[in-house]
Amino acid sequence: MPIYEYRCNKCGLVFEARQKFSDAVLKTCRECDGEVSKLISNTAFTLKGGGWYEHGYTQDTPSCSKADSGACSKAAG
Repeated sequence: MPIYEYRCNKCGLVFEARQKFSDAVLKTCRECDGEVSKLISNTAFTLKGGGWYEHGYTQDTPSCSKADSGACSKAAG
């Protein structure tokens, strides 16, 4: 379930809320009942290095070392 961040326009409180995609956006602060705004935050999810994404979903041809060139040419063609 996603976690969303909100900031109160009245008191400045920043808080998180765990909500379903289908849940309505929060409108009031839980501390002062002021109006809140939904924040856009950086996600902790990143795709780094090799693995399923690099080898299964990119358009680039695989890079092979000399040691595994036979296996790479079989997989590529």
